[in-house]
Amino acid sequence: MEKLISLLKVMSITCISMFFFVNNLSAQTTWEEVIEQLAENEEENSYQWENLLEELADLKEHPLDINRATKEQLERFPFLSDQLIENILYYIYKYGSIQNEKELMMVEDMNRQTIRYLLPFITFQPIEKEEYKHTFKQMLKKGKHELSTRVDIPFYTKTGYKNKYLGYGFYHNVRYSYHYSDRLYIGLTAEKDAGEPFFEGRNRKGYDYYSPYFLIRNIGKIKTLAIGNYRLGYGYGLVINTGFSMGKSATLSTLGNQSKGIKKHSSTDEYNYFQGVAISYRLSKRWIADAFYSYRKMSGTVDNRFITSLKKDGYFRTTTDFNKRNSFSNHVIGSNIHYNGKYYELGLTTVYNVFNKVLNPSARYYNTYYARGSDFFNAGINYKLFYKQFTFSGETAIDKAGRIATLNMLRYSPKSDTQITVMNRFYDAAYQSIYARSVGEGSTVQNESGIYIGLETNLLRYFKLNAYADYFYFPWKKYLVSKAGTTGFDGLVQLSYSPTYELDMFIRYRYKNKQKDYTDDSKNKSTLPYIQQRWKYQLNYTPSDVWMLKTTIDYVNAHHRHQSASQGIMISQGAGVLFSNFPLRLDGQVAWFCTDDYSSRISMYEKGLLYSFSFPSFYGKGMRYALVARYEWGKHCVLQAKYGLTQYFDRETIGTALEQINKSVKSDLYLQLRFKF
Repeated sequence: MEKLISLLKVMSITCISMFFFVNNLSAQTTWEEVIEQLAENEEENSYQWENLLEELADLKEHPLDINRATKEQLERFPFLSDQLIENILYYIYKYGSIQNEKELMMVEDMNRQTIRYLLPFITFQPIEKEEYKHTFKQMLKKGKHELSTRVDIPFYTKTGYKNKYLGYGFYHNVRYSYHYSDRLYIGLTAEKDAGEPFFEGRNRKGYDYYSPYFLIRNIGKIKTLAIGNYRLGYGYGLVINTGFSMGKSATLSTLGNQSKGIKKHSSTDEYNYFQGVAISYRLSKRWIADAFYSYRKMSGTVDNRFITSLKKDGYFRTTTDFNKRNSFSNHVIGSNIHYNGKYYELGLTTVYNVFNKVLNPSARYYNTYYARGSDFFNAGINYKLFYKQFTFSGETAIDKAGRIATLNMLRYSPKSDTQITVMNRFYDAAYQSIYARSVGEGSTVQNESGIYIGLETNLLRYFKLNAYADYFYFPWKKYLVSKAGTTGFDGLVQLSYSPTYELDMFIRYRYKNKQKDYTDDSKNKSTLPYIQQRWKYQLNYTPSDVWMLKTTIDYVNAHHRHQSASQGIMISQGAGVLFSNFPLRLDGQVAWFCTDDYSSRISMYEKGLLYSFSFPSFYGKGMRYALVARYEWGKHCVLQAKYGLTQYFDRETIGTALEQINKSVKSDLYLQLRFKF
């Protein structure tokens, strides 16, 4: 109780002090709320969010002119539904340029929350009678350069640095990009993770990871051309998707949305990308054909000529890690042809995937049907049909053995503020696709079927309800589930209240019942329902363009059926402030957490530096403090810094094995310097 009282005092002092130190300034952006709202519902797959964050950060730095936006450009925003995109384009076609955010509210189905999410990424420019013609020569001369570097400094030493890790404990990256509108991107990303050697030992090439890319759009018949590192996504991802997939989100109108087509790969994700060339070509007004080829050296465990495991984390800190580095190669070749009609869309995707060694994972009870072999072929048809208030969409795919994966979705909108969604998915237990990723309870497109029903509607004037129920079935065993034929249920209810642009809040309840292995005190193992219940309340208050407050309360209850529950609670207070006479922005956050153990851990989105995603989990008893500062030095230089400190009250060490820290306090300093010219 004393710790809780101390927390409330700290939050009060922080908020009051920030209020008295500020003056007027332009409205602050809320674009990171997009990440926060989406990621909290898919925390199990948080590693996927870096690529989405990269795209949104890029859009925030280079806003899109809403009055010239195409359907493809608007589809880059994960919070816009297909129907809302059509409504925006129709409004501009019928009434001309949108002048400001107030007029944006006149678009059918538009609401305050969507406008708040959209504003940081767009501008309002009048439509000229004659469209300016871009040439490749002009693109190379009139673009913008950006050079940034980031370093993370830990104020602690992990056990691994004593005798295992080959490098020092700093994280470091460098990014260079050249950008012209949304038509030309040229750049290079280089990264060294903490613990990896730098220009020494097993790594004489400096950075551990380099990602060069070149991407150009809309030059003659060429819709997109990518050379170097790039990402792909088609349909609902049942054949191939190395970009972002929405998963089971509380925002039903965007369920299943993902990065479509060919994208540049400029993030530090070291696994989910291709390397080579990809092209998208306009055959006619409605027909588009894509083709791509990739060759990559990949890392994993190789035993003779068998690949027994793939290494996806990107860490090369120990001698064992380096023995897995670039140990085999992968060729990928494929195509997509797409028809975009007025009332329906069709697409056909084919992918042929070849390893130079045989993929043969070490046998485990749960991986009987994992991908095995040296070559893989997948083909899929994706489709979308519009009829009045109904939209039917989906994808059906097969592998080379004829096994099927299919996902189908029916949406019904009886009125503009209401949407009902029904989705069915069936992924054969033995379906194999190396780069597939889609909606599901599991992390792979395999061994799962389910039925999903969701509702999104406005209640009264300022209330909005989101709810879904997802029943799923796993025909074969899974990791930590040694029984075949298990079932589960995932349900969510969220009630939001937003009476003004300055104030919004929500309360959310999520219930998940999923079978999992349990070992009792007598070492007897059985498979029992594992139940998780999560409550979340959040209040966002922005009384002026100067400062904002965010209060959050999380509660978790987790247990096997008929067993004692593990409980956890977290209370956090955030505050942000902008200075008018000084180009500085500060964002602070304080959190108190108390959980019984790891089972009741609580994840929290935390504001970070540009292009960085922070969604840490906490368990035990302790406090978390974070402060982010952003200083603009003229028009060409931006300095950002973040200091984070976690203090535990119930332990003397943090982490385990090589990641163990032999004290109860963990603190880090993150620095980023950007030059724009």
